[in-house]
Amino acid sequence: MPLTHPAPVPAATGRAAPVVEVTDLRRRYGDVEAVRGISFEVHPGEVFALLGVNGAGKTSALEVLEGLAPASGGTVRVVGADPVRERAAVRPHLGVLLQTSGLPADLTVRETVAMWAATLTGPRPVEEALAQVDLTGRADVRVRSLSGGERRRLDLTLALLGSPRVIVLDEPTTGLDPESRRTVWALVRQRVAEGAAVVLTTHHLEEAEELADRIAVMRAGRIVLSGTAAEIAATQPATIRFTLPDGAAPLPAVPGAEVVSDGPRVELHTRALQPVLTRLLVEAAERGVVLGGLQARAASLEQAFLAVADGADPS
Repeated sequence: MPLTHPAPVPAATGRAAPVVEVTDLRRRYGDVEAVRGISFEVHPGEVFALLGVNGAGKTSALEVLEGLAPASGGTVRVVGADPVRERAAVRPHLGVLLQTSGLPADLTVRETVAMWAATLTGPRPVEEALAQVDLTGRADVRVRSLSGGERRRLDLTLALLGSPRVIVLDEPTTGLDPESRRTVWALVRQRVAEGAAVVLTTHHLEEAEELADRIAVMRAGRIVLSGTAAEIAATQPATIRFTLPDGAAPLPAVPGAEVVSDGPRVELHTRALQPVLTRLLVEAAERGVVLGGLQARAASLEQAFLAVADGADPS
């Protein structure tokens, strides 16, 4: 079961040193503390997802990591340097995809990528970059004429153009159709396989499950859960639901199961799904009772996320 997360997980023996180090980060807006002492590390070849409802503090934390705002407290290091005070040292190694961009509307897609490439050392070839996000056929279209999904793919092209060691993706697949979303996932996996470290925020929990090696869930400026998707899901119970036939007597209590809803429509919560379900089915068979609409669902990342969002104790 994952820990609530006050401190970063140390590097394993023989593992490359982290390229992102966040220690007790705090960010204030006047009297409001949007980020309240979070810590995490990200290593080369790893995807770290930062989740939370709107207002949890994710973007406020990322803005410090991106070098767009100073920390109010704590430290942030990207490739060993402060991204605000030592921006010149960090910038060549950092690729950033913001939630929204302000690209010149009158430039074509090709002109936009070429302009961005001119600011980088060793960028990928423009045509190769466009092909990777399926924008070759839109290369001569002006940015203002792109659809929302096409513009998002262009934003991603710019973030990845310089082969950065650290990639920050803030809601990377917003507005994309499922096929385009999977194209983005493949690109992220490719960069990770090449050794990049990725910090990701997303409201698509499937995306976090697909891409992230480790996940942290924020609430009210703090990280309250962290671990793999499976570890976070394991903080919640599995659910069994069924309907008893009319006139059937209630089944006896099953050890290890909590009755959430009784009556004809029954819901049980348990942290021992297989033995509880087995006991339940045996009892039903012995009584000759058919459990209508039987469902047995293991706990999920979504369930844990919603519990945190609702203010439940995640432990």
